Amino acid sequence: MSTVTPNRPARGAAPVVEGVPVSSASTRAPARFRSRSLRVPTGWPLTALFLLYPVWWALGVSTFIVVILAVPMAIQLYRRGSVRVPPGFGIWLVLLLWVLLSVVMLGITAPDTLPPSGSGRYIGWAIRLANYVAMTVVMLYVLNLSERELPRRRVIRNFGFMGVVVVIGGWLGSLFPTAGFVAPLRFILPQSIAAQPFVAGLMDVKFAQVQQVIVGEASSPRPSAPFAYTNSWGENTALLLIWLIVGWVVLGGPVRRILGIAIALAAIFPIIYSLNRGLWIGLGISAVYVAVRLAMRGRMAVLGGLALAVGLIGILIIATPLGKTFDERLQNGHSDDIRTTLSESAITAANHSPVLGYGGNRALIGSNRSIAIGKTDDCKQCGNRELGSNGQLWAMLVSQGYVGALCYNGFFLYSLWRYRRDHSAIGIAGSLVLVLMLFFQFTYGAMEASLAYGLISVALLARNDRLRRAVAPAQPKGTVGGLRARLEAAGDH
Repeated sequence: MSTVTPNRPARGAAPVVEGVPVSSASTRAPARFRSRSLRVPTGWPLTALFLLYPVWWALGVSTFIVVILAVPMAIQLYRRGSVRVPPGFGIWLVLLLWVLLSVVMLGITAPDTLPPSGSGRYIGWAIRLANYVAMTVVMLYVLNLSERELPRRRVIRNFGFMGVVVVIGGWLGSLFPTAGFVAPLRFILPQSIAAQPFVAGLMDVKFAQVQQVIVGEASSPRPSAPFAYTNSWGENTALLLIWLIVGWVVLGGPVRRILGIAIALAAIFPIIYSLNRGLWIGLGISAVYVAVRLAMRGRMAVLGGLALAVGLIGILIIATPLGKTFDERLQNGHSDDIRTTLSESAITAANHSPVLGYGGNRALIGSNRSIAIGKTDDCKQCGNRELGSNGQLWAMLVSQGYVGALCYNGFFLYSLWRYRRDHSAIGIAGSLVLVLMLFFQFTYGAMEASLAYGLISVALLARNDRLRRAVAPAQPKGTVGGLRARLEAAGDH
């Protein structure tokens, strides 16, 4: 990634974000954008992606909104001329190439799966490719806009807004599990399109998924709003709460800090009520990771506060009916056998096509009980489950083989290593998001917003690192100002 040579900021003249003074060179908008700034802010597509997401969900277009808004982002990037890319981008480009090339495998039958047929496989492949490309454009867009055009704080606060949205959605799904509505877009679509099962599912907007999770009890409502699936809600809740806490509690003013704490506490109820074990483990990983990073920096007072907060939350859960729900869910792993079968079958499929995979998911013959048990009129949930539906890693193995899975993991692992010395709030939060992306790939898919959030986090880490490196040599090492600048750039402020 190319570097920026900053002008030395005048005392008190340059803005400071995360302890990094931002030079006029890095914040000056190109002339073509300055002339249009009175009409539409340069970063409007990203703002529309976050702040209007509840609207996109209600309209039934949230699945495609990243692709739609990536178009104006790409146009802005094209008009800028040269485009900066993050370190390790070559690894990600290989993944995109592999998604493209895997189309030649769509007609091949994977072991123990139903033969592929129909045009739906090509439509599914095209949608996945479009999403991968669009999310890449979003990452490059956030990386290339200057601090004046798109401040890091604005991106973080957009994350925080979505954090509030998922908490509200969690409460709505928990309290009104059967509520839902038909998306307005359904009434203007041609009947031939609206009748397609995929489109019909998008138009049927619900607050929750109702599933039987705990043996011996009635079906449990599991919040999903503003996403289609409860697992997507769980994954995105973990990622968004990280940035909510950073933007509102760590970097926010007194009022925003109090609101951020209140929202984080309000999230406990839907988090437990969702019966989402992956989310619970992810939050535990988050607490341990932050504790280790703080301990490495000697921030014992903050570490003590974190330990106290975790302890109080634990007591709150145990002392309320949520504790019983939590315990019963841990003792009822109703999907464990299914997940094991799908994971083993995904590895088998990857072993038979290790280079390109099969271009997309496949329907498994039979079920986890027997190859002879498939879907019937009396048991529509039996058998023929989709390989790759139980996590991003397994989807990559089936769709793009071992090469695709290695590139996906390699990019996030390289980014995690690259920014390991960034101990600022942005550095710790962004790295934690990458840790969770690597963990969640075993249980959740990543194509419903969460991959976009992970790639935006990579862009924030890259921007933060570039500004930290740029400011370090701008101050003489032997001066008090130079020492302060280096400490602030390291995140020790």
